[in-house]
Amino acid sequence: MALSDSPRDAAGPATRRGGGLFRTKSVEQSIRDTDDPDAKLRKDLTSWDLTVFGVAVVVGAGIFTLTARTAGNMAGPAVSLAFVFAAVACGLAALCYAEFASTVPVAGSAYTFSYATFGEVVAWIIGWDLILEFALGTSVVAKGWSQYLGTVMGGRSAIWHFGSVKFDWGAVLLIAILGVLLAMGTKLSSRVSAVAVAIKLAVIALVVVVGATYFKASNLKPFIPASVPNADSGASKIHQTLFQLVTGGGNSHFGWYGLLAAASIVFFAFIGFDVVATAAEETKDPKRNVPRGILGSLAIVTVLYVAVSLVLTGMVSYKDLQGNDATLATAFAIHGVTWAKNIISIGALAGLTTVVMVLFLGQTRVLFAMARDGLMPRKLAHTGPKGTPVRITAIVGVICAVLAGFVDFGTLEEMVNIGTLFAFVLVSIGVVVLRRTRPDLPRGFTVPWVPLIPILSVIACAWLMFNLSVETWLRFVIWMAVGMVVYFAYGRRHSLLNTAESKSGS
Repeated sequence: MALSDSPRDAAGPATRRGGGLFRTKSVEQSIRDTDDPDAKLRKDLTSWDLTVFGVAVVVGAGIFTLTARTAGNMAGPAVSLAFVFAAVACGLAALCYAEFASTVPVAGSAYTFSYATFGEVVAWIIGWDLILEFALGTSVVAKGWSQYLGTVMGGRSAIWHFGSVKFDWGAVLLIAILGVLLAMGTKLSSRVSAVAVAIKLAVIALVVVVGATYFKASNLKPFIPASVPNADSGASKIHQTLFQLVTGGGNSHFGWYGLLAAASIVFFAFIGFDVVATAAEETKDPKRNVPRGILGSLAIVTVLYVAVSLVLTGMVSYKDLQGNDATLATAFAIHGVTWAKNIISIGALAGLTTVVMVLFLGQTRVLFAMARDGLMPRKLAHTGPKGTPVRITAIVGVICAVLAGFVDFGTLEEMVNIGTLFAFVLVSIGVVVLRRTRPDLPRGFTVPWVPLIPILSVIACAWLMFNLSVETWLRFVIWMAVGMVVYFAYGRRHSLLNTAESKSGS
């Protein structure tokens, strides 16, 4: 059965207020849409499944590589404090996500939440933003997985060279396999994630226990090293953080500028807990299980990150971790523990496998929600016999495989950070808005001390965004401008709410 382009909102009003660009889709209508038999996702997931998904996507190679490089180049031993700063920002946003997901248990996460609070144009903006976050995240992490695959294969590269063209077959292979798994059902994907999560947690536990035997408190001094100029201090201001540019702090390593910039960088290691919210529609008893999954996974990974960063910087001086090649294995190699390199590589492979899987899942669910609303082609919202959006999964898989296979991302990782933080800001504001406009809605979880917590979340996330590079900001603005062109050229005219407004006005 093909999806109809006629609005199925005759059973009740689709909008609550506004019109045109700021027409909102009611929470009730969003929930009714989940019963469309041709665009219906299967409810298979429990709070345990969601916690596994959260830990699966958040704990990746960042714990093995990002920790060492950030300590050596930006924060020194204070990298553990940078993780705490990032975790606080994520925790505040997580509370807001938990309330929204328990109130509007529909696929799409921040996109769906924004549609119910700010209106269609803002929903489009956040949906376009999430497309950037998940597509780049999936592709970037898949390339990282491929690098570790080469290490496990004895140093052989997973990249083929065709003249000046490089093809990363390892990254493409991973995306293809995970695409098939996701098309076969989210429950199967959750079981695969659980196995991979168990492997990487075992590796992390081994790293912490063995590393602790080499711990020296003297390596943690000074905890926040004195600021030093960058070697390329004469480089363009575009590479400075926006905060440094505005305050005149200059391009510096370490000190408080370095620590604040480090918090914005290690934030990349937390990205993904919000993906749990995109699976709300596929969850049994979402009002109870989604908040547990979001908050539980974030608590677990924060403890892991702080523990590993403290052990790492206690094992060796942060000066021994300087450069772009430092990893957790570097600290073990300094102490002659050479076997740790292979163990860590296996843990990283398992970790990155689950990260790619859950980011891939999040991308398909956001596009699914947008297609069901008509902002993307409606035929993409069709679900197959397994209750999954097979068409979208295939399209996303092909796009991400091409990006991961042929594109050298360089510093584009920061684009994922700014996109995620922007989504966090809108969700946090949205909690306050929906509390005022729909106080009658049943909420399975409520953020305490509203509006204080959402306001603190906005400030914390905006602060982290402020500490990203000017170059990243410029790229983000360009991406969003392209998104607005696409919206006015296609999304606005094909929106189901626009169709409903046109018919009611005719």
